Amino acid sequence: MTAATTEGGRVALITGASAGIGEALAIKLARDGWQVVVSARREAALQAIGEAHPDIAGRLHPYPLDVTDPAACEQVFDAVEAAVGEIDTLILNAGDYDPMPLDDFDPAVFRRLAEVNYLGTVNGVGAALARMRPRGRGQILVTASLSAYRGLPQAAPYGASKAAVLNMAESLRPALEGTGVTLRVINPGFVKTRLTEKNRFHMPQLISAERAAEYIHDEIDDAGFEIVFPKRFGYTLKLLRLLPYKLYFALTRRMVQS
Repeated sequence: MTAATTEGGRVALITGASAGIGEALAIKLARDGWQVVVSARREAALQAIGEAHPDIAGRLHPYPLDVTDPAACEQVFDAVEAAVGEIDTLILNAGDYDPMPLDDFDPAVFRRLAEVNYLGTVNGVGAALARMRPRGRGQILVTASLSAYRGLPQAAPYGASKAAVLNMAESLRPALEGTGVTLRVINPGFVKTRLTEKNRFHMPQLISAERAAEYIHDEIDDAGFEIVFPKRFGYTLKLLRLLPYKLYFALTRRMVQS
């Protein structure tokens, strides 16, 4: 099922929407007729999205937010529902990334990425559940990563934070059955953004943010738990999850040595 065109009846809130996948998805949904709340720390960047797309500017609503602040998540959620309407779909897409070779091991990077990628997602889920569960409807999509499947070289801080997101979603999904609230996970592969520009290695099946947004858009109303893309790369990493450690480390050892 693809996202239906609406006349303003559906409201989506997207965090991490000032650039990359979040921005591209916001534009697609707004063009479908959704009212889209774009949220990120950089207010000027949020305002610029509407200025760059005057045809849909009236359906793009900028709300600055630091997802690491749980009180701010609560306040923004209330402000959006008072001014724009009941949030139908929450897409928790805010994220941070830094590659980490062994020689650069730094606990502070683990802490920073966990605060944004994992605890920032927890804060958003908490704010949403407190409002969606009493009314018995709504969906929450959390962005993890294909790197959440298994540990990858140079991705220890990022992969660990995304694995935590995936594990949380797997834990909460069955508990939410029957409540009217759906929790789903988005697992992207390599997407060309300002964050992946930090990588100094070949990124297989790298796709644009616009293509990533198309994958999410096309499955935004599906019932399945996981939105995974690119498909072929996703299936490859799913197979890697099945390998015993001896074989898996033999493969990843080559990545360290290359």
